[in-house]
Amino acid sequence: MNRRIRVLIVDDSAVVRRLVTEALRADPEIEVVGTAADPYVARDRIKELDPDVLTLDLEMPRMDGLTFLRILMDQHPMPVVIMSSLSQKGSDYALEALRLGAFDVLGKPSGAYSFGDLGAQLIARVKAAGGARLRRPSTGTAAAPVRTAPRTGAASARQLILLGASTGGTEALREVLTRLPAGLPPIAVVQHIPPVFSKAFADRLSAQCAFEVREAADGDMLKPGLALIAPGNFHLMVQWHADHYRARVTTGPQIWHQRPAVDVLFKSAADCGAAPHAIAGVLTGMGKDGAEGLLRLRGLGAITFAQDEASCVVYGMPRAAWENGAAQRQIPLDRIADFIVHPPSPPPPLSDASTLAPALS
Repeated sequence: MNRRIRVLIVDDSAVVRRLVTEALRADPEIEVVGTAADPYVARDRIKELDPDVLTLDLEMPRMDGLTFLRILMDQHPMPVVIMSSLSQKGSDYALEALRLGAFDVLGKPSGAYSFGDLGAQLIARVKAAGGARLRRPSTGTAAAPVRTAPRTGAASARQLILLGASTGGTEALREVLTRLPAGLPPIAVVQHIPPVFSKAFADRLSAQCAFEVREAADGDMLKPGLALIAPGNFHLMVQWHADHYRARVTTGPQIWHQRPAVDVLFKSAADCGAAPHAIAGVLTGMGKDGAEGLLRLRGLGAITFAQDEASCVVYGMPRAAWENGAAQRQIPLDRIADFIVHPPSPPPPLSDASTLAPALS
């Protein structure tokens, strides 16, 4: 039997420490080895207990969570799951924590005595963090853009770029989008992210990219030079209207325990005829979301890809898309932008997508 994942909980709220402890102890593969009310106590607990994973509040006395995380990732790197308030300030802090190398982020419990659905989400993230690849902190500056211009020729209004990501995806998407030049077809993105955080994420990307990035609103027109990010807790779909795509932002059931779900976006693009004109891919993340929709897109003639294992924080969604034949190629993260700008020739539509097998990369 594998050793249980040892977790240290760092939060100044005794109530939250108790709720997180109770939630994690519900899973037999996780052991809560201790708690700490501030980073100074956490420092000593890490030395004493040697945990595998840390859960970390960002707003604490004596030393804020971001400062502690920066020191931790420099001196004792380890997987850290951030617990952040669902506010604009909390969102900004959480995104900075992800840039500094945090594994993932969850909104803090909204009620004083109830953890609700967050328990299952936290368990999943802690278990994934226990086996994840540590990522080095990014510089936070825009990556070097793709040097050469996009493929020439008459652009079709039907062209579309579709991306989906989960754990590790905020930094992976930043790496890709900041390297893309202006003037590309419209981009639609689903990143598994809590409510409120998605707007802060879009705003931060827009300040770094060569094109506008914003949180999608129902009815938005997708146009060249624009990337739309699915709002947290809402599905994003695309529909064709006369001569352009429009965004549909809806509620509806969770898919693969997610809302927004990548499969919802990809399948909507397939249903509205975008596939022969689309480039679609899945980036780092837990689970299987996106694989079914990507398979449908590939079967209808889309150019499809998945991030390769070596560059993923969690090789879950890309693995699923590769193993079911949805992704034609696996691509390192630092080459995805170039692939989008200079894609191969579109493949012919396939009559039976269920018979697809992965192409050689």
